[in-house]
Amino acid sequence: MEITVVGTGYVGLVTGVCFADIGYNVTCFDIDENKISTLSEGKCPIYEPGLEEMLQKNLAEGRLRFSADSKSGCSFADYIFIAVGTPENEDGSANLEYLEAAVADIAANLSRDAVLVIKSTVPVGTNEMIQKKLHASIPEGITVKVVSNPEFLREGSGILDTFHADRIVIGADDREAGRAVATLYEPFGRPVLLTDIRSAELIKYASNAFLATKISFINEVANLCEHTGANIEDVARGMGMDERIGSQFLKAGIGYGGSCFPKDTKALEKLTEYYQYDFKILRSVIEVNSRQKQQLFHKAKEMFGSLKGKRVSVLGLAFKPHTDDIREAPALELIAQLLEEQADISVYDPAALNNVRAVYGSRLYYADHLDAAVKGADVVFIMTEWPEITQYDLKNFKLFMREPVVFDGRNCYELDKAKHEGICYVSVGRMAVSAGWYLKKLEH
Repeated sequence: MEITVVGTGYVGLVTGVCFADIGYNVTCFDIDENKISTLSEGKCPIYEPGLEEMLQKNLAEGRLRFSADSKSGCSFADYIFIAVGTPENEDGSANLEYLEAAVADIAANLSRDAVLVIKSTVPVGTNEMIQKKLHASIPEGITVKVVSNPEFLREGSGILDTFHADRIVIGADDREAGRAVATLYEPFGRPVLLTDIRSAELIKYASNAFLATKISFINEVANLCEHTGANIEDVARGMGMDERIGSQFLKAGIGYGGSCFPKDTKALEKLTEYYQYDFKILRSVIEVNSRQKQQLFHKAKEMFGSLKGKRVSVLGLAFKPHTDDIREAPALELIAQLLEEQADISVYDPAALNNVRAVYGSRLYYADHLDAAVKGADVVFIMTEWPEITQYDLKNFKLFMREPVVFDGRNCYELDKAKHEGICYVSVGRMAVSAGWYLKKLEH
């Protein structure tokens, strides 16, 4: 069984390595020759727990190879998985440029029948468009069947999600091709849902939009808690105990980010515009999330009036823990606002510092550990709930900061502990803990 995976980004690389680990011969193809060279040396260019070790193991055992030669990658594959990015256009729609280029390259290099499996997140109708283009461009006598196989990987737990998936969705108008792809997944022993191709495309968007809806909803409830004096953590716990609701994605904070939720909700909104359907809930979800990202900054402005000249520490830069991905990360939006305020900014993240350095260069101070980031700060913003941040001793804020003022966008600490340590502590959906000495100082 020969499998080629086109695209060595997060999804493509995890997919290819995991397929190799269960025994298939896998070629991962990418046009980025530097990345291919790095991968061929057994080095993983992305931060994903356990992935580099699994990559090295399968390279050594001969089941995994990397190539920048599309002919060698696609000519003799039985199954070709496309996992290239579909970033958003300026209007929020999905950019299919990389996907179409990959399909054209595959068509030019095919020398045998194959099944083309689209893992990239694409608007409804895209797979049918690809099938038509292939029919018009592949050599005579070769048959290619297109199957939709959307991915549901979470960054930071991609390997776990591959081997323990809740479901594997396979959409195919050619049922034989769909069942063939389903057979590929049998070694994983996970539930398989076979659908038509358009339903599979929409399942991906609908799933991410629903999870984003839960996040925006609980954040709206959190904002109401701040007005009423209720505690969002108790409210969320009480809601989550209802099996019809469930506890996942009911963690209040500063909104969602990353490569999926923002992009996919916007792309789905553009799809509804195309079909002239007014998806009111989805539009509200996007608006709420955009506003939620601003919450901590506005609270700090309300407290200080101006942050000009203040030494500000931003803890956590990735959009979530256990990844170095900063796409749509709330921390980046905060940093941009703080720079406009002419604040003096130090930042810390266990994995994403280099990615942020590539964006902001010398305008920030990049701390190599938490204490260094906090030292001398007037204000701390917590933007990502990395374990080392949630386990950070609250005493250190008092020890290292000029004044212990903490704005926590991930509700990392217990209110009683913050009060006990005498910290001015502002979180999301909970009553602020305001140290008496600090309030008096502000009044004067």
